[in-house]
Parts: sequence; C-alpha cells; structure tokens
Amino acid sequence: MAHFPESHLLREVPIFSELRDDDLQTIMDMAVKRSFPKGKMIVIEEDQADTLYIIEKGSVKITRLNEDGREVILAILGSAEFFGEMALLDGQGRSANVMALEDAVLYTLNRRDFLDVLNRFPSISIQLLREMAIRLRKSDQQIKSLSLSDAEHRIGIALHRIADDMGFFKMGQVVVPQLPFQQDIANLAGTSRETVSRMLKNLESKGLLEREGRKLIIKDYATFTRLFG
Repeated sequence: MAHFPESHLLREVPIFSELRDDDLQTIMDMAVKRSFPKGKMIVIEEDQADTLYIIEKGSVKITRLNEDGREVILAILGSAEFFGEMALLDGQGRSANVMALEDAVLYTLNRRDFLDVLNRFPSISIQLLREMAIRLRKSDQQIKSLSLSDAEHRIGIALHRIADDMGFFKMGQVVVPQLPFQQDIANLAGTSRETVSRMLKNLESKGLLEREGRKLIIKDYATFTRLFG
C-alpha cells in the first residue's frame, strides 16, 4: 500500500482533494495517528460514534452479521479511504463493524473537529455528498450482484470493487498489492471460499487476471469493467 507523509495523505482523500496545502496541514494538525494490528476491531456496530477515520496504510473491512450470524462484507477500504462519517453526521450509533484486514495506520478526527472542518471548508461538504452518493451506488450494485445466480459474475463484481478501492492504475492495468483473503472475497460476493478459488482460476485462464502471491493484476481494466463494472 502507498504511504503518504503528513498532509500529502489528505491530498489523496477525495473529500479533501480540492483544499490548499496549508489548509490540509491545518486539518492534519487536528488529527491523531493510531495503529491497529491485523484482526483488531476498530469500530463495533451500534457503538456511540465520535471519530472519523482516514487510512494511511493497510486495509480494513466493513461488515455486518446477517440473520444467520454469518459475516457479510459491505466494503473493503485501503489507503486514503475514510470511514465513520455517517454516525458523526446523524449522531446515531455505528452502522457496521470495522476490522483491520492487515496491520493498519489510521488518522482520526473527533466529531467536534470534523464538524468544525465542514464549517470552515464548505467544499468538503460537497465532496462528501459526492462520495456518499458513489458509495450508495456501489451498495446498490452489490445488492444487485448478490441476486445473481452466476457465481463468476458476483465474484467479478467483488474484484472490480476491490480494485476500485485498493488498486493502483498503470497503463490500462490495475494492481492490487494485497488481495484480501479468499474467505473475505467470498463474504463480499455472497458465496463460498471454494467458489472464489475456482472462479479466480477460471478468470486467470481467460486471461483477465494474473496473480503473484497475494498480488492481483487486472490486465485490461477497461475490458474487466465492461464485464463486471
């Protein structure tokens, strides 16, 4: 994962991307740096919320339990992504659980500072609305994909979402340096780990993917998007 020094991290975060460097540093000066080991629960559903989280490095999974007690992954986020904003805005409890998928370093903003930042920099509010709309569209797409009977298509949609959130674009390809474990992909796609393993091999045989250990390469992102975007 990419590592961003100081205010350069915020430059990569969509809601802060239009601010000047000195404004970014002002926000960074309010933030507290925290580390979470792999497997550590960062947020627990329904807990009271007072913190926005911004990922510097590592990745996290956002989950809920279904009626059968099985974990359903709503999203997997990587460097320069953020979470926790909903509960800060509406004052309600957390809407999901968040766990570190690997050792993670995050910056946190408390609710008072976050609301102050929104008041001081109105452009953030506009960007925040845009980002929430994007996330809503992704959630709608995930709900639609879970209704599909074609396992390959469900897993392809899940991989496309992971690539969008965690990948690096270069010359038409997307590289995901640390692909989530197959069980996590299965929980995101609403299928089994065995099916994920089989479908990854199938997508590789079609020339759509390459894997090098945990690294995933989508060889032609435009084609992959046409199929699964």
